[in-house]
Amino acid sequence: MKKLKLSFVNADGTKTTITPKYVDENLDAATVQQAMEKMAGLQLFDKKNVALYQKVNGAKYVETIETPLFSIAD
Repeated sequence: MKKLKLSFVNADGTKTTITPKYVDENLDAATVQQAMEKMAGLQLFDKKNVALYQKVNGAKYVETIETPLFSIAD
């Protein structure tokens, strides 16, 4: 399963990441960047008076591969 990690820079210069729970695994870079730019432009989020998600920093898909060793049935 792929997860989409969206990276932003906050108003104080620190990096932060959002990982949406449900996402299309086949989005292209332009679509993701456009959506992130819109999100940053809304300026909806803040934490302790620091505006979050102010500047787009990047995005990537992360894949987790599980290799089961064994399972004990109940």
